[in-house]
Amino acid sequence: MAARFRSTCARFLQQPLDEIIGVLATTAAKSGHAQHWHVQTIAWREQLHILRSAIAELVERLPRSGTWPILLEYEIPRRERRIDAVLLAGSVVVVMEFKVGAAHHDAASTWQVLEYALDLRDFHERSRGHSIAPVLVATKAVASDTCRLCETPEPMPVVSPVQKIAPTQIAAAVVAAVKAADGAAMPALDGDEWDQSPYLPALSIVEAATAVFAGHQVRELAHSAADDLAATTAEIVRVARLARLERKRLLCVVTGIPGAGKTLAGLTAVHHPELRRPDGNAAAVFLSGNGPLVRVVRTALARDVARLHGRRKEAARQVSTFVQNVHQFLGEYGVKHPDRAPPEHVVVFDEAQRAWSAQQMDRKKGVATSEPAMMLNVMERCPGWSVVVAVVGGGQEIHTGEGGLSEWGKAIAERSSQWEVVASPEAMSGGPSLAGQRLFELASGAAIPVTTSKHLHLRTNVRSFRARVVGQWVNSVLEGDSAQARSLLSYMAEFPIAMTRHLSSARSWLFAHGGSETRAGAMGLVASSGALRHRSHGLELSSGFRRGYPFEEWFLASNRDIRASSRLEVAATEFECQGLELDWIGVCWGDDLVSDGGGGGWQTRRLVGSRWIAIGDPSARQLLLNKYRVLLTRARRGMIVWVPEGDPSDPTRDPDRLDRTAEFLKSCGIPEVAEMSE
Repeated sequence: MAARFRSTCARFLQQPLDEIIGVLATTAAKSGHAQHWHVQTIAWREQLHILRSAIAELVERLPRSGTWPILLEYEIPRRERRIDAVLLAGSVVVVMEFKVGAAHHDAASTWQVLEYALDLRDFHERSRGHSIAPVLVATKAVASDTCRLCETPEPMPVVSPVQKIAPTQIAAAVVAAVKAADGAAMPALDGDEWDQSPYLPALSIVEAATAVFAGHQVRELAHSAADDLAATTAEIVRVARLARLERKRLLCVVTGIPGAGKTLAGLTAVHHPELRRPDGNAAAVFLSGNGPLVRVVRTALARDVARLHGRRKEAARQVSTFVQNVHQFLGEYGVKHPDRAPPEHVVVFDEAQRAWSAQQMDRKKGVATSEPAMMLNVMERCPGWSVVVAVVGGGQEIHTGEGGLSEWGKAIAERSSQWEVVASPEAMSGGPSLAGQRLFELASGAAIPVTTSKHLHLRTNVRSFRARVVGQWVNSVLEGDSAQARSLLSYMAEFPIAMTRHLSSARSWLFAHGGSETRAGAMGLVASSGALRHRSHGLELSSGFRRGYPFEEWFLASNRDIRASSRLEVAATEFECQGLELDWIGVCWGDDLVSDGGGGGWQTRRLVGSRWIAIGDPSARQLLLNKYRVLLTRARRGMIVWVPEGDPSDPTRDPDRLDRTAEFLKSCGIPEVAEMSE
């Protein structure tokens, strides 16, 4: 049971308040909260008095409501939050949040109850398709012109606007919600079934990796909107099966929008039961060139295994093969031992667009062969068959020497005819998710057998479930198209975006939205590695500092740990956060990317000594824009952008440039929040 107390309205009216409070306190103790301060008991007592009065009025107005289930302290799984009360009013889910002692309804509380309703809509199986009515009750408020019932649209949307009311208006709010949903033809909700319903939220990559390592498949992990994620995983497995049965060598190209779950699809496919050898060991391996992601995921997995089974060193050994560094893999089989075949027949190369070019390999390894070409060379040694799954995103190259998708097309065009391609249509046409990149440039791949599959493209954002268009909005901002960005922002009402000129206000905003959660991944600050003048605000971004900081703890520790992201003391750069995500993000905009004031253009710069130098090289300019694309797409629930005010006495923090940048972002539709204290 997720709720600490469950009853019907009729029984709730008869049960003594002290008995209900006793149940709430006892179940809280069983959940690990053994000590409840006197203030919590007082709050429960006031809330229950208000609820009892409201339910009595409701039963009088609608006698059938006596059978409706009411649940108190319903837990939102993994959010460390509980809904004060849920009333299952026939087919309508009424979500109630009480602000005991408050006379007004503040913005943070309004968003809190709306979030509860949205979470139920998106992830709670038995709430799917039902009307959900969020209600915010300020217990000291008085019904007046400033505190009145909203008119619910006809027909009622899945989640109605938040009713910000006084205690005396609860019954009327419930009656209005039920009346608005009368034509929905949905069955009445059963209290036991609803309370015990599966809850399948969108997982962070760390949570997903932990679950996959424990043997779960993507259909058990993903919410209702992630059906294409399961389809993509199944398609990767199908391609591997085809290669094995027909003794082929295949390059499989998977594409997707930012946050669509490309990494999760690759992780799940690699550990699919069909991709195991007869001895039970994996016939596939997941490779990533993203060093921070590899370290964070490995650390999380090792801790999870050690927690369940003990033996930390053994746990670290077990997970070391789950996610491997691609540069180390190629160093072993492509450089040190160029005649050996790896034990796996299938490799999943995550973020394959970031594979090193031949020039970068020459600089780093002394071998003038690109990573795509070397990977194909290595996998050609596998006896009989092999598959290289290239998981590709667009516009996320942030390092010098990353070859892009076309490097793979070039490598396979230079192969013998034994290699074939199975790719998403986007990889062939250069769709929006790839920022125009294509596998083959011009006619270079004309002789390569190519099959396209729509299932190899992920089009649904599962990282940020409520912001399907966030990637498009970010593209518009970085392309300087404020009109398009402003238009797209109107579709993102469930994904709050704000802007401020004060770092303290950004921190206050983040604390208001995610600060009550102690778990890892609730919130954090991110900044471009080139925004070095944030040092004047106490944010150190130098490479020396980053190398010495335990960013595994930044991602994995709860806010009880001073190293945790939720403490908002340290900002992760694009290098530490690419491929990972947090619920709430504070983007610290730097002086390295400033508006030119000429209608949407950007000035790209780097700090040399004590002067900013313009970046003129087109590829270097694009890398800087990509860095901000990474930063602006890390949030799962919402973000705030901080643009410093600058200092007229410091030429490296020019107020005019920063003011122009802030004005452009506001023209993109981002509302500016008033200055707030921490």
